[in-house]
Amino acid sequence: MRSDQKDSTVTVIDLKTENKGTDIGATMAIMGAHARAAAALLAATPTEQKNAGLLHAARMIRARASDILAANAKDMASARTKNLPNALLDRLQLDAARVEAMAEGLEAVAALPDPVGAKLAEWDRPNGLHIERIRTPLGTIGIIYESRPNVTADAAALCLKSGNAAILRGGTEATLSNHVIHAALVEGFLAANLPAHTVQLVETTDRAAVGEMLTGLDGAIDVLVPRGGKSLVARVQADARVPVFAHLEGVCHVYVDGAADLDMAKAITINAKMRRTGVCGSAETLLVDKACAATHLAPLVTALIEAGCEVRGDAPTQAVDARVIAAIDSDWATEYLEAIIAVHVVDGVDAAIRHINTYGSHHTEAIITDDQAVADKFLDCLDSAILLHNASTQFADGGEFGMGGEIGIATGKFHARGPVGVEQLTSFKYIVRGSGQIRP
Repeated sequence: MRSDQKDSTVTVIDLKTENKGTDIGATMAIMGAHARAAAALLAATPTEQKNAGLLHAARMIRARASDILAANAKDMASARTKNLPNALLDRLQLDAARVEAMAEGLEAVAALPDPVGAKLAEWDRPNGLHIERIRTPLGTIGIIYESRPNVTADAAALCLKSGNAAILRGGTEATLSNHVIHAALVEGFLAANLPAHTVQLVETTDRAAVGEMLTGLDGAIDVLVPRGGKSLVARVQADARVPVFAHLEGVCHVYVDGAADLDMAKAITINAKMRRTGVCGSAETLLVDKACAATHLAPLVTALIEAGCEVRGDAPTQAVDARVIAAIDSDWATEYLEAIIAVHVVDGVDAAIRHINTYGSHHTEAIITDDQAVADKFLDCLDSAILLHNASTQFADGGEFGMGGEIGIATGKFHARGPVGVEQLTSFKYIVRGSGQIRP
């Protein structure tokens, strides 16, 4: 057994002593050192061993399901006393199906091809040098997230499969849930003889721990992934001393073109907005082509309202239903994360593209149309991370992409974009093979 694997404990800050002089900076530095050591081992860990750890962890999640649900019930009770928004409560809540989904996610990641060591390209030079570009782990991934206890399992799985160590800092509202999930994961990983510090959980609720992670822990953290509300993501993007995979908001659009099938448009719009209103792929604005407004606008608005959604609309939208609330300028750029949607009538696909470019967040947009040329223009001219044709924006999810899960959706343009899965948690190196060549 490796020296890093002898200690089955995981470095955390003891909540009982946190307010009795605990040096959070020193403790976080220790976690960083442990992560760096684990990352060095994980980079060379065989695929079979990583997969075994994931499958053991899935079994432990199922075995500890009752403990996870009991802890989550306590977190939910505490969250309700604090009057947290419905979107946060929905993200926080676990049930038997969501716990099972965590276990299935671990198994799905285990079934993915191992990205580490994959040959991305190779070529020969005239001087006889043979050059290969090979995938490598990033090192240590720091994940800072709110609510969403499932992220504890998703992040751990994706980091392990991609050969990275992970330091997780969940939100205060999910402290108990995250602790039990993490303990189950560690037990599973140790059963496969993986490093004890493969995934570490920062258990302190002191925000100073986040500040320490933003510094990079003296080079121990290679990338940060914030997943939560606008204020959290904005702070990480502003203060981080290491690269960040993040999106600031998910102001997602559905555009119903003049050539859209009405039944399809209704089904997709209702799903895109109402399936889960608190996820970042939830549609926040519906754009309707004036070419079909006479036949499509009223049925779409009625369907939304009858589904329990508040509609805020422009003048044409208000004219079709007295229940529509007048939209103001800020509505077009708002991520509601609630059962609220803004509706605007536009003059064709060009106007829809202009609107999205003006008010959107480059996250996810969908077009509904039977006109392939119009669809192609929409897909070619917009630069959002995810674009869909005749499908719901709620498919903006790594699991739905066949990636086994995701740490989050990145809307930046460097390295990772869209769902951040195992491939996005790797970099690459060049291997050059020669036969004695020297450069003249």
